[in-house]
Amino acid sequence: MSATAHEAAMFLHRIKILTLAGFTIWIDISWLILAALLIWTLALGEFPRTVPNLSAATYWWMGFAGTIGLFISIILHELSHALIARRYDMPIAGITLFIFGGVAELNKEPSSAKAEFLMAIGGPIASMVLGTILLLIAAASEKTVSPAAFGVLDYLGGLNWILALFNLIPAFPLDGGRVLRAGLWGWMNDFGRATRIAAGSGASSSALP
Repeated sequence: MSATAHEAAMFLHRIKILTLAGFTIWIDISWLILAALLIWTLALGEFPRTVPNLSAATYWWMGFAGTIGLFISIILHELSHALIARRYDMPIAGITLFIFGGVAELNKEPSSAKAEFLMAIGGPIASMVLGTILLLIAAASEKTVSPAAFGVLDYLGGLNWILALFNLIPAFPLDGGRVLRAGLWGWMNDFGRATRIAAGSGASSSALP
């Protein structure tokens, strides 16, 4: 997901963790809450169900590994946005992970419909590629790695596909909403009107039961 620096101003309590490819990576405190909940859910629910008959300690380590894998997956997703944005002269203030995922913070709006489209679609494509690679590795190594390693790889492969498909929902400011805006912008040649329509689609989606 991407947002302007103004839209990302809600991140008031965040910690700088590293610089990657010239972009500062931050973690908002809310992401730590998500991480704790995810470790707990994976260790006590998901992995005992999908990979039974392992020790409790193994499930906790799997939960930790799965959460770190999600962390890396989100960074790669957002880094794809950021690299394409930089290619099209859209400066990125940084990448922040928060409770709903991650966001690449744009310093200005896209310069063209093409730039908007490529930047928006880059994240989901990166997640699809990563998810496919992980699923192929899991399938190829199922009989040669431990059940715990297979379970984590298989989980992360599927999770990256879920991440990609969720972000493609045409609801602004999700990636799918930005793809929609890019298409409307290119068709109507009116950035403001395209933004209003795309934002309206996001409001309509959030109002669904």
